[in-house]
Amino acid sequence: MADLSGQRVLVIGGTAGIGRACAVRMIGEGAVVTVAGRNPERGRAAADALGAALVTGDASRPAEARRMVDTAAQEMGGLDVVLSAAGGDPMPRLLHDIPVEELMGDVTGSLAPVILPARVAYEVMGAQGHGCILMIASDAGKLATPGEAAIGAAMAGIAMFARAMAIEGKRHRIRVNTITPSIVRNTPLYDKLMADPFAGKLFGKAEGMARLGVAEPEDIAHLAAFLASPAAARITGQTISVTGGISAI
Repeated sequence: MADLSGQRVLVIGGTAGIGRACAVRMIGEGAVVTVAGRNPERGRAAADALGAALVTGDASRPAEARRMVDTAAQEMGGLDVVLSAAGGDPMPRLLHDIPVEELMGDVTGSLAPVILPARVAYEVMGAQGHGCILMIASDAGKLATPGEAAIGAAMAGIAMFARAMAIEGKRHRIRVNTITPSIVRNTPLYDKLMADPFAGKLFGKAEGMARLGVAEPEDIAHLAAFLASPAAARITGQTISVTGGISAI
């Protein structure tokens, strides 16, 4: 159902965690993949292991986001799918613990690296007359949680950006969807969260609610590959949770 044979895919944030798992899955389904990341050393190691091409840069900076997307499109001869999964590693903090001077940095640090590459890809796909854009956010954008006011604002922003882009993009045959996990094991962010006293308690409680099992990167990857494939050709403007039952929204 997720045949991606010959599809040209760029995975922003594809050198580790959820992004890397998605790259692995899409390559397994026949896609030609370029991965993008900030760290050249880690990026090269990941690209070599995957058998993928690599572009490096900071997706939160407009000029670098444009360069990465345009370079990948040029080298692959176009872009059929862009998965934007470079949302950083935000740490939950109660709102009264976030200085006013840091608040917008917390929001834009999670929002910008996801929506900026998607915006550039929208131009490329509009010119070629088709494409699929996928964004990774989190359920914090759907369900208010103590400690995630700034993170939730960013995640809700990603989801609404994607929905509005989907409405505009359908005339150009561009599909746009968002995947919203909650806690995801076996990722660098998971280890960081669980080592923090406040975040560890918050997400430890959440794990107890995942009666279907706590999500793994591969769970996100399966859904991403499906949404990128022709089997999902009529699906756009959706925000889909993968939480193991932590939430049902």
